[in-house]
Formats: sequence, C-alpha cells, structure tokens
Amino acid sequence: MSKSKENMHAGAAASKFEFAAALRKRETQAEKKVWEYLKTKPFGVKFRRQHPFADYVLDFYCHKLKLCIELDGEIHHNQKEYDSDRTDIINSYGIKEVRFTNNFILLQFEEFKIFIEEEIKSYP
Repeated sequence: MSKSKENMHAGAAASKFEFAAALRKRETQAEKKVWEYLKTKPFGVKFRRQHPFADYVLDFYCHKLKLCIELDGEIHHNQKEYDSDRTDIINSYGIKEVRFTNNFILLQFEEFKIFIEEEIKSYP
C-alpha cells in the first residue's frame, strides 16, 4: 500500500474494509440523501463513504479537508461515551469530525448543505 493510502486509512485492518463494504449495501435513508449530494463533488471536493480509518469506519470522509461527517441514528443515544472517545481519537489524527442526526438530515437538508459548503469554502 502506498504511503498516502496508508495515511488515508491510518492502518485500518482488512476486516474494516470488508465491514465498510457491507455498510455501503445497507445505508440508511439519511446516508443515501447525504451521499447523493456528496458524490457530486461539491466545489470539486471528493468525499468517500463508509471509509475505513484506524479501528473505525467513517460515514463520510474528505481526505483533502480532513473532514469526517457522521450521521447518528437511534443507537447513538446509548453510546455517547464510545462516540466521544472515538471523536477524540479521530481528532488526534488532525481530522475534524462533525455529527448530525438522521432526523436533522431528513428534515433540514438545506442547512446541512450550507454547513458543508461553508466548510469547503473555509479550507485554506
């Protein structure tokens, strides 16, 4: 694996790549909606979905921006400590993680798009 690929995945194990592929096949409605937007490469920026990274699979990731977008469903109400620890680890790699609930995506999608566009525009 090339050095840039290795850094892009932070040494993710082969099992994380398999898990990511399985997640892509059973996306939520919110994930589908976000991917339909991000795969168009807004402002020329490429995002990846279900991206293996270290011990995790990131819902959406832009390597150029070092931006991770996570969509939280009902299960996340019961795993706040895990999510917080995960965020800290992801942040330690210099990656900004932002979280949205599935309901926010489904009900306020235009606000989500504005947020992403502002993140892209603020990139140095």
